[in-house]
Amino acid sequence: MASLLRAELLAQAPDLGRQFRSARPFPHVVIDGFLDGAFLRGLQEEFPEFDTSRTRNELGRAGGKAVHERIASLGPAYARFDAWIQTREFLEWLSELTGIPRLLYDADYVGGGTHQNMNGQELDTHVDFNYHPKTKLHRRLNLILFVNPEWEAGWGGNLNGAGRRAACRDAPAANRCVIFETSEVSWHGFGAVAMPEDQAHLGRRSIAVYFYTKDRPAEETAPSHSTFYIPRPLPERFTPGYTLDERDAWELQVLVERRDQQIRFLYERELEFGRMMQSPTFRLARALAWPARVVKRLVGK
Repeated sequence: MASLLRAELLAQAPDLGRQFRSARPFPHVVIDGFLDGAFLRGLQEEFPEFDTSRTRNELGRAGGKAVHERIASLGPAYARFDAWIQTREFLEWLSELTGIPRLLYDADYVGGGTHQNMNGQELDTHVDFNYHPKTKLHRRLNLILFVNPEWEAGWGGNLNGAGRRAACRDAPAANRCVIFETSEVSWHGFGAVAMPEDQAHLGRRSIAVYFYTKDRPAEETAPSHSTFYIPRPLPERFTPGYTLDERDAWELQVLVERRDQQIRFLYERELEFGRMMQSPTFRLARALAWPARVVKRLVGK
C-alpha cells in the first residue's frame, strides 16, 4: 500500500528519532506537514459533524467532546488512513523513529479515533491508561494528528505537558502530528478552546491513534490503571482582595464541580476495587499464586 506520509519524511526517521529521544520531560516529537496535502483534505472533508450521543466522558457525563472510535466507517479517506497505519511499512517507520520495536496497531481504537472539542472544552493534565482493556497489551505511543483547515494562536486548545516546545507553540495546526511516549510521566492535556463565532461549529479536530507492544522494560512497567487526571488549579488572578465578577463566579463553580465529580469517580472506583479484592475468585487466585510470590521475594533478596 502506498505511503500517505509526506515523501520527505520517509527518510527522516533517524533525525526525527534523535529529536524524539532528546525531548524533555519525556520522549516526543512534533512533525509539521505529516501527510500528503491532497490526502489530508480528504480527511478534513469527511470529518464527522458533532454528535451529542458521542460525548460521554470517563465520569459518564455528557460534555463538549465528541469521539468516533471506528474511523474506517467515516468515509473512503478514513478507511484508507486506517488501513495504512496498520501496515508493516508504517509500523516499522514508527518503530525506527521511536526506538520501540514491534509496535502493534489497535483495531478497537480504545480512547482514540476522531476527537472534536467545542468551545470551552479543555483537557485536564493527565497520564493515560497503561494497558489495553481487552488485549492487556502495554500502551506505548500516542499519535495525534490535527486536521482543522486553519487555526490561529488566539483560539486556545494548545497541547501542553508534552515538553517545553509543545507547551510554548504547539497549537493544533492543520497537518501537525505529535507523537509521544505513553508512560507514567507523560503528563499532557490542552487549554480551553475559544474559536470565533464563524468557526465555532468546527471545534478543535484531531485524530488520535494509540500503539501497543506485547512487552515493556520492567523498569517502565506499573500496575494496571485507568487514566489519571489533575484538575486545573484556580486561575492566578484569584488572590486575596480580588473581586469576583460574574464570569469568575461561573468559572469557580465549574472547577469545584469538576473536582467533586472526580472525587466521586475515584470513590466509586475504589469501592469497585474493594469488591474485586473480596471476591472468592480473587482470593483463590491469590492462594494459587502464593508459592510464586514467595519465590520472587526470595530471588529478589
